[in-house]
Amino acid sequence: MTMSKKTKYFGTDGIRGTANQFPMTADMALKAAMATAIVLRDARNGGHMDRAVIGKDTRLSCYMLEQAMTAGFLAMGMDVILVGPIPTPGIAGLARSLRADVGVMISASHNAYADNGIKLFGADGFKLDDAIERRIEELIARDLSADLAAPENLGKASRLDDALGRYIESLKRSVPRHSNFEGLKIVVDAAHGAAYKVAPQILWELEADVVSIGCQPNGRNINAGFGATSPQALQKAVIEHQAHVGIALDGDADRLIIVDERGQVVDGDQIMAALALSLQAKGQLSGNTVVATVMSNLGFERKLEENGIRLIRAPVGDRYVVEKMREEGVNLGGEQSGHIVLSDYATTGDGILAALQVLSLLKEQGKPASEVLKLFTPLPQILKNVRFKSGKPMQDASVQDAIAKAQNRFNGNGRVLVRESGTEPLIRVMAEGDDPALVEGVVNDLCEVIEKVAHSG
Repeated sequence: MTMSKKTKYFGTDGIRGTANQFPMTADMALKAAMATAIVLRDARNGGHMDRAVIGKDTRLSCYMLEQAMTAGFLAMGMDVILVGPIPTPGIAGLARSLRADVGVMISASHNAYADNGIKLFGADGFKLDDAIERRIEELIARDLSADLAAPENLGKASRLDDALGRYIESLKRSVPRHSNFEGLKIVVDAAHGAAYKVAPQILWELEADVVSIGCQPNGRNINAGFGATSPQALQKAVIEHQAHVGIALDGDADRLIIVDERGQVVDGDQIMAALALSLQAKGQLSGNTVVATVMSNLGFERKLEENGIRLIRAPVGDRYVVEKMREEGVNLGGEQSGHIVLSDYATTGDGILAALQVLSLLKEQGKPASEVLKLFTPLPQILKNVRFKSGKPMQDASVQDAIAKAQNRFNGNGRVLVRESGTEPLIRVMAEGDDPALVEGVVNDLCEVIEKVAHSG
């Protein structure tokens, strides 16, 4: 395998790509584990290497990558604890509770089954920062054979059988002990992903009437027509079963989309608004502030402002939301896409945890989900993607000029956001404002300019 020292493997959410194609090969996973072990050892000033905990979602390729990463850590003298399919936030929590040096989640989140990825968490349960990831990238490109452990120092691998039980108990601590969900009929859609066991189980333990869909993984059906990015199946099921609410998770269960009793989708902005006002009413909203991303709707921002709550915007990616939350001492943040971070209970986005808080709200208020979770009218917002093969279209002068002119067209009554995806070769073009026709025109005109530049090379 030939690698360039200048190659950037980590995107906004770890390393990701098509399974069994570079960089998502067994060889790459082996090297990533070895490099991570070296960086961790160096951070401990050559101290004793302890353990890595590895979880995965339900993709077929997880078997291959799990074994490769296990071999990489063992070869460097680290013990490995395998926990099988588990939501990403479960790995973040286990990294802390097992006092591991690193937590590894093998998943491509909401992507189709043919993709896979590697996410790394530190001993504190937070995603590794950019500086550590850059150091790992540097080492991946090198020959690491001189750093291999001596035969007597090789690591051992073991399996943790009660990982899901530990995760369930940590989640239940976020719900008052005297509370339960008796009387609520809930449809849960796990996207045939990592939460296919744990999501229905915890709702059953909390005495809800549970209907499960998207909970029959076969290695190839993760996110396929189910889950947070494809809520149509959940919308249909909620109506058919006359449920009070539907819960849609993605492949690694770190994001949440709600469907109300009418079959209408409730996105992350509406969920954050409801949770923010509830926490504020209880005096539990730290700093009277919420952190969201540049993608969150202006209607959401205005609703918070009406209630005296400040909104801080971070770059797209839940890791950047968490970083800003830690900087500002904020306990609620998230993304419109459904990553909800409740730092009183977790170090990363957790779809099941957020769902439990939403369900607790429904029980407390005794009102239908359509009332509790629809607190503002979103401004018209359009998002389109422009795919490119190579180059840097965003750096082109004509694109930058078009973006500036587009923003001026709103005259303060809307906004434009154009950014390059951190996980795919796409330019994402978003605009929102009070005038729907203007929003559509701005997006279409920008996409036309970007497409010309993207295809000119």
